[in-house]
Amino acid sequence: MKERIYETASGGIHYWIRVNDADRVTLVFLPGLTADHRLFEKQIEYFRDKYNVFVWDAPAHAASWPFTFDFDLMDKARWLQEILEQEKITIPVIVGQSMGGYVGQAFAQLYPDKIKGFISIDSAPLQKDYMTRMELWLLKRMETIYLCYPWKQLLKSGTRGVATSEYGRKRMYEMMMVYDGDRKRYYRIAGHGFKMIAEAVERDLPYTLACPAMLICGEKDKVGSTIRYNKEWHKRTNIPIEWIKNAGHNANTDKPEIVNRLIDTFIMTYHP
Repeated sequence: MKERIYETASGGIHYWIRVNDADRVTLVFLPGLTADHRLFEKQIEYFRDKYNVFVWDAPAHAASWPFTFDFDLMDKARWLQEILEQEKITIPVIVGQSMGGYVGQAFAQLYPDKIKGFISIDSAPLQKDYMTRMELWLLKRMETIYLCYPWKQLLKSGTRGVATSEYGRKRMYEMMMVYDGDRKRYYRIAGHGFKMIAEAVERDLPYTLACPAMLICGEKDKVGSTIRYNKEWHKRTNIPIEWIKNAGHNANTDKPEIVNRLIDTFIMTYHP
C-alpha cells in the first residue's frame, strides 16, 4: 500500500492505495465517523492481492489533519472522485461503513455513471422519509451532547458500543486514542459529521443506487436506529441484505471472514 496525500483548499487528505491492474475492480473502503483507515485492516489484508484497494483517513480524521471544518458530505464525495480520477481508477466499488456508506450514497448521487458497486456496512439510507424529525434535530446537536460525556465514558461506550469482538474493540480504542491529546477535535469531528448527515438528508435528494448494491448489518448493532433503518431500506428497495450474527456496528471487524466472503462473492457476481 502506498500512502499519498490529496491537497484540497481545506486541508490534505491522506489515503492508501494499491493498484495491481487499473482495468480491474477497485475496492474503495470508506471508514465510519471518528474511525480511520485501520478499520479495514482485515479487508485490506485479504483483498490487496486480488483487487485494487483504496482506503482513506476521511477529512479531519487521524492523518488527514489539519483540516478546516467547512465541508459537507457532497464535498467529501467530490474529493473522493477527484482522487479516483487522479489515480486513474475506472471501476470503483464503494464499501462504506456507517458514515462511509453515507459518503458512498452522496457519490452515487453525484456520479451515477461512475460508481460500479455499493456495499453498505452498518450504514443507513440518506432519503429523508426514513428519518424522524426528532432524529434530524438530534443529529444537528450531537457535538453538544458529546461534550456532556466525560472522555473515559466515551472511550468505554465508543469501543464496547460499536464492536462485540476483542479485536474490534481494541481496534476502535486505538483509533479513538488518536484524539486523546486533543479531545475537542474528537467532539468537533463527531458533531460536524452528524450535522453533515442531517443536512444531506434535508436536501431531500433521491440518492438512488443505480449500480449493484448490498447491505450488511450486524445483528447486535446497537448504534442509533441502524437495525431499523436497514430493515426498512431492504424492504423498500429489495437491495439484498446480509445479517451478521454476533456482530456489532463495526461488523467488518467483528466478523471479518464472513464480511470478506460476502464482498468477494459480490465482486465475482457483478464483476467477474
